[in-house]
Amino acid sequence: MSIRKIYTCILIDGSDPGTNGIVLPARYLMAVMGSIGLAIIYGFKVITSVAIVVMVNHTAVRQYTLDKNESEFATAHTEGECHFDDGSLNVTKNVVEDGPFVWSEPLQGLILSAYFWGYMVSLIPGGRMAELLSAKWVMNGSVLLNVAASILTPVAASLHYSLFIVCRILQGIGGGVTFPAMHVMIAKWAPPNERSILASIVYAGTALGTVISILVTGLIAANMNWVWIFYIEGALCLIWCAAWWIMVEDSPEQQTRFISQQEKDYIMESLGHTKDTNELQEKLAVPWKEVLKSKPFMAILIAHFCSNFGWYMLLIELPTFMNQILKFDMSSNAGLSSMPFLCMWIFTMMLSKVLAIMQGKNLITVTVSRKIGTLFSSVVPMFCLIGVSYVGCNRALAVALMTIGVTCIGGMYSGFLANHIDIAPNFAGTLVAITNCVATIPGFVVPIFVGKLTHGNQTIGAWRVIFFTTVALYIVEMLVYTIFGSAEEQPWNKAKPIDEETSDQTLPLKDDIKK
Repeated sequence: MSIRKIYTCILIDGSDPGTNGIVLPARYLMAVMGSIGLAIIYGFKVITSVAIVVMVNHTAVRQYTLDKNESEFATAHTEGECHFDDGSLNVTKNVVEDGPFVWSEPLQGLILSAYFWGYMVSLIPGGRMAELLSAKWVMNGSVLLNVAASILTPVAASLHYSLFIVCRILQGIGGGVTFPAMHVMIAKWAPPNERSILASIVYAGTALGTVISILVTGLIAANMNWVWIFYIEGALCLIWCAAWWIMVEDSPEQQTRFISQQEKDYIMESLGHTKDTNELQEKLAVPWKEVLKSKPFMAILIAHFCSNFGWYMLLIELPTFMNQILKFDMSSNAGLSSMPFLCMWIFTMMLSKVLAIMQGKNLITVTVSRKIGTLFSSVVPMFCLIGVSYVGCNRALAVALMTIGVTCIGGMYSGFLANHIDIAPNFAGTLVAITNCVATIPGFVVPIFVGKLTHGNQTIGAWRVIFFTTVALYIVEMLVYTIFGSAEEQPWNKAKPIDEETSDQTLPLKDDIKK
């Protein structure tokens, strides 16, 4: 049976002739385990955004701000606040949980942004380590570092907020290597026509991790001391580290458990790989100049940056918006903040399957598929944020719009986030490290930006400025990627090996490009 027929069989009727009776093909086992790993990492990224709501003494912070700026804030910043009567139909119990720490909004923004300092530093080194050494162990080390930092966090926060920031930076260093590592894993494991599905399974873990983390963190915070948020969630993640070590290898040819010879041959044939070519790929030199001059790559980079501004704004600041503006208590805040990410996870799976089927039937090209996913992730959230800016204190409508917006952001996993592997599978880890490095800038800008705008001014007017800034970036993403995005493999993907490049003292592909 030809590779094309095998693809069609898999994509349309779900059967897989390469499994040889194995219930879950090894490539899907890798994707599911990778998805859980990313869920863990995103869980650690998110728990502080939720935990800080109960760690901070909001009453003391508010009183300190009023005392310091009494004449300015006494009258100016009450008009845009939402007030709810206990007897109204749409009111959830209005409780503000006060914790032990008197941290101002700007300091809270600094703490939340610290994760992304470490995240940015580790991205490109992590991408090259995953390509040249072992993506499997880079991923495992990432989770272990996050576990250690999480368990140390309560003591660090109690001693001084600067130590808490150090723990967040360490978690960011671990988190930064995960996307490059998983891009390398997907490039080595996924047949071309299954990339959308496998990439969506893997990266949907970010949404699933957000759901589980927000829910579990909310429940722990509502019923136990805040320190248990970090202890419990840190200890549970050690189970995944052991399972990943035992069950998954870097590539199909290294995999000895849970894989049939038929599936191994099928993956290698579909990718056009042999042992010799795999050894060569691990030693390729990155053609930096050609990468940075590539329009399809720059379209991915710009889309990734703009999309991440909206993604991080919602991921990091949604619990604060729900608590401070819509006045939901901690238990309701956890449930309602996690609901959009659950919908996002379901939508991501559905969209990737639909796009894969359309590709399998030749209804759309891979390029069109990537653009459809990216448009879902930008156009719908853009209109939803505009809507939230003008619904005022209508909590039901605000929650509905937020849910729809976050749900459709899941289109990015079938869109530009899978595009690195299309244009240059040999450098998938490095490319996603570069775009993610630039796209991490919103990660530390957003918390500080929101903290400055809402300092002593937790009003809908202040949040409207935040939302419209995000809308402007979504417009840029939509236009740039629609015009310049492409899924065609780029000529510079076939770079010279490092040894040959060093001996020639020339840039990879320089002569070929001139021709």
